Amino acid sequence: MSQVNLLVDAKNQLGECVLWCDRTRRVFWTDIQSARLHAHSPVSGETQTWELPERLCNFAFTEDSNRLLAGFASGFSFFDLTTAAITPICKVEADLPDTRLNDGRCDRQGRFVFGTMNEAEEKTAIGSFYRLNADLSLERLPLPSIAIANSICFSPDGNSMFYCDSMQGIIHRWDGYGSGNTDAGQFHIFADLSADTGAPDGSCIDAEGFLWNAQWGGKRVVRYAPDGRVDISLDVPTSQPSCVCLGGEQLDQLFVTTARESMSEERIARQPQAGGLFHAQLQGIRGLAENRFITG
Repeated sequence: MSQVNLLVDAKNQLGECVLWCDRTRRVFWTDIQSARLHAHSPVSGETQTWELPERLCNFAFTEDSNRLLAGFASGFSFFDLTTAAITPICKVEADLPDTRLNDGRCDRQGRFVFGTMNEAEEKTAIGSFYRLNADLSLERLPLPSIAIANSICFSPDGNSMFYCDSMQGIIHRWDGYGSGNTDAGQFHIFADLSADTGAPDGSCIDAEGFLWNAQWGGKRVVRYAPDGRVDISLDVPTSQPSCVCLGGEQLDQLFVTTARESMSEERIARQPQAGGLFHAQLQGIRGLAENRFITG
């Protein structure tokens, strides 16, 4: 397995939500705390940056390659990559001033599933998981309240949803997601990191149904087999990897965002690549094209 190496020395405060666009052949990600969106072309080496009016916490591609579904801290809008025009859709948890949007990803049906996080110093579990449907209606999912929603991704057949509260350190699997089955037997502990160094952050699923997870504070990305067994562990040259995706022309490249949030100047001096976008060439492993948000 190849090493994880620096691709873009972005110096992000909080790089997150990395996604590969199979149409434009660019890797997109957000620096949440700096309110910036980035897109990098591995072929040309060029990186484009958009300055945004609010922190962008998650996003999804749509059928229009020039338009994103943009999950800002306070709610959703459509964002035009060409004109930078913003078209508001809805607010989220406007009655909870301490929460903001966090991790999110499209399910196999083209609906956007996301969670919120508590930004207060005391991280009580007041956030929730939601789904933004094709008719732009917002639906709260029947999952427990959380402090920091993360690791949202879906099995290749769309029947299972993976998710976690990073504060608890446990990735869960909901096998009844596709059918809406909420019987107790449909919910399982997939991977328990609560005793490990590092908390589960952003995840993605590859073509074999293996889950890749960035582990904040753990300096690693871990690939888990469908039964939860650790299959591969890749070291990352900085302590705060935050999200992962698989992309490239053959969907055989790993991209990893990282952060320098909460790091002292001394710590950054020891980890000068913190906040960069990292990359590894995989062997014999392929990803899945990102599902796009579908309206109508």
